[in-house]
Amino acid sequence: MSDFSQQTRSRVIAIANQKGGVGKTTTAINLATALALSGKTVLIIDLDPQGNASTGLGFPPEERTLSTYDLLIENAEISDVSRETSIENLYLAPATTDLSSADIELISNSRRVFKLRTALTQLSNMPKRIDYVLVDCPPSLNLLTINAMVAADSVLVPLQSEFFALEGLSQLLMSVREVRETANPKLRIEGVVLTMYDRRNNLSRQVEEDARENLGDLIFKTIIPRNVRVSEAPSYAMPVIKYDPTSLGSQAYLGLAEEILERHSLVA
Repeated sequence: MSDFSQQTRSRVIAIANQKGGVGKTTTAINLATALALSGKTVLIIDLDPQGNASTGLGFPPEERTLSTYDLLIENAEISDVSRETSIENLYLAPATTDLSSADIELISNSRRVFKLRTALTQLSNMPKRIDYVLVDCPPSLNLLTINAMVAADSVLVPLQSEFFALEGLSQLLMSVREVRETANPKLRIEGVVLTMYDRRNNLSRQVEEDARENLGDLIFKTIIPRNVRVSEAPSYAMPVIKYDPTSLGSQAYLGLAEEILERHSLVA
């Protein structure tokens, strides 16, 4: 675990996959909510210039006075950037479109891949002790995603249950290995969660079979189903767990949080 994690006992998980539309933001929002409901204090760091996690938690662009751009580029304090959400024990460091230029602005900085890790050394200044930091990464393996991996203890990979799903995974795992070899030797894979799963679909079952055969215990037992409630919830700026707690999607994310907490208690 990185130094700041030891100091604050926060566990930092980067949610990453260079493919778009695989459920990264949905997983970040709903896993964070499920962890908060279990009594953990959680901070979501929105590192995607699209800012979907910020919108999905009820923060329109005009309300994001300080953002993760200020955190990385202007050296703003994490406690100043972070906002309380409507969910108890859940905080958000929002993103704006300014973040889309961060790669270019960081390129000449010799410490460019360590910016987020440095920012998180100030987690102790947050109003509450943070148990979990979830970083919602952009759909690319750019400097923002590398920053997340350098700052993280582990990487959680949402994997869409569709043809070619496993094809891009090797590139992501290669990036994790490179970060481990160069900047963060203790980085590990938290696990791979299958998303948008349709039990009626032979293809979904085939993807699951292939994934479990190739990756074994790295695949979470919990599977996130394709569920209309999960799709509807962001338009109401709510996690699905709050929008419809009884839906299959809500139950799946609660199960994922439980599985992660159980894994961490076994490791501890």
